Amino acid sequence: MSNPIVERELVGILRTRRAFVTQVGVAVLVSLLVLLRWPTDARADLSGSQAQQVFRIFGYGLTMILVLLVPAFPATSIVREKQSRTLELLLNSPLSSVDIFFAKLIGVLVIAFLPLLMSVPAACACYGMGGLSLQDLLQLYGVLAMLTIQFAAMALWVSSLSQTTDAALRMTYGVVFLLIVATLGPYQFVHGKPWPLVVTVALWVRSISPLPAIMEILGHGDIGLQGLVGATGAPRRYSILAAISAALFSIHTLSLLNPRIFDRSRSQGVITDDRSRGQQWFRRMVFLVDPQRRSGMIGDYTNPVLIKEFRTRRFGRSHWTLRIVALCTMISLGLTYTSSTGSSDWGVESVSGLMVVLQVGLILLLTPGLAAGLISTELESGGLALLRATPLSASTILFGKLTSAALTTVLILLATLPGYLVMIYIQSSLRQQVLYVLICLLLLAAFAVVLSALIGSFCRRTATATATSYATLSTLSVGTMLFWLGGETFDHRTIERMLMFNPMAAALSVMEVRGFENFDLIPANWWIIGSSTLIMLMILMLRVRRLLAPQ
Repeated sequence: MSNPIVERELVGILRTRRAFVTQVGVAVLVSLLVLLRWPTDARADLSGSQAQQVFRIFGYGLTMILVLLVPAFPATSIVREKQSRTLELLLNSPLSSVDIFFAKLIGVLVIAFLPLLMSVPAACACYGMGGLSLQDLLQLYGVLAMLTIQFAAMALWVSSLSQTTDAALRMTYGVVFLLIVATLGPYQFVHGKPWPLVVTVALWVRSISPLPAIMEILGHGDIGLQGLVGATGAPRRYSILAAISAALFSIHTLSLLNPRIFDRSRSQGVITDDRSRGQQWFRRMVFLVDPQRRSGMIGDYTNPVLIKEFRTRRFGRSHWTLRIVALCTMISLGLTYTSSTGSSDWGVESVSGLMVVLQVGLILLLTPGLAAGLISTELESGGLALLRATPLSASTILFGKLTSAALTTVLILLATLPGYLVMIYIQSSLRQQVLYVLICLLLLAAFAVVLSALIGSFCRRTATATATSYATLSTLSVGTMLFWLGGETFDHRTIERMLMFNPMAAALSVMEVRGFENFDLIPANWWIIGSSTLIMLMILMLRVRRLLAPQ
């Protein structure tokens, strides 16, 4: 603690308003989660089932809070030093790279462990209801502590690789999605098969995610195993893999903390237009979109803001968009193969549920990174003054910016459609259900784009806008699922009312995925999401007009 960087990190973060809101907000949220199912009568529950129900809501809620909050602070820790050029001073100071890294890690871990400490009173209340053992609480907090260490080390690693704070946040939450959701996929496909070695490897890959460990501790087992018995010991496997992954992330980050971290010597190549005629024709045949070809002039009837967004944003460039679309198509084709060859074991509904989760995950992962910086980047860089000086109206500027993010999101969604087409070919009665699912996903995409842009219009920093957008959208799509995970904790009507705000739950109910077939969420969800999008769009328009008004 005598390390000056530790002291600077702690004091600097704890003095911010965001840290204060985080500490108070977590304490209030976990307390509300417990109070939701706190007994109101004077009868004692000797079986302990009510205490177990409260404990499940508390455990899932605290896990979601940590997943959203823990990566945010370390993801910007090193990259801010690089942007402000203070990392050069640190690397040339008497402190070694090991001192710098562990000072950063200790500083962010102290901040990250604050939500855990603030939740202890609520955990004690769960324990006081009876029906829970002290081992249950210790296991839960042990897994959550390992989650905190793993995600903090991972976020510092991403921060050391990134060049901007908003890019660091996008990449960090992308890795979080891979660690929590994508690692569950292999075991989902091979469990129950007569392949012992493959199943064992897939089981350990699955254990990289903290979700199976949390579910086993909370008594839910494995929800997605189609009635088969899942393997136990998930908390132990996760603790081992979390410690190993945190060590690997830390070792690689340490290897990057040297003066060479600023070296970005890279050949820029040669513009295709400056090459010989034969080379130009060859690249036209090889590349669908040549990234080295000079862009043409903006057309007379083309929105210049739209073209500017596409040409200046990395994932707006055509070749990057096509790469993402190709990746999504490959994943969709893999699920298509599963739906056509394994439908007798899985059922079309189960595969369609995976498709819905995949598409919602892509929207939540990509949309905040695309839309949150549409306005906040202009505020942060001073580009708003240039836009104010142009003859373009506020509606033209806003339309160009929103369209640039919406088109990319829609292209990615279209790339995952082959799976649905094969399902319709296998079972033609699913045509109307697939149409309803696509409506749910398109409404979610529009809602995510407008919400992220609206949040960005009130933020002076792109990193803050991106992190807030991720947290808000994740709370909408994942937070409301806590009521469904509670199961018997809430009555059916209460769960249905909460799921009406969740487009993913609406899509799953349309496809009659197991656990959602008894909920009637359509068309109420469409009205809620559609009207909310229109209201936010009007507020965003008024906000942009105010920002572009003469000063």
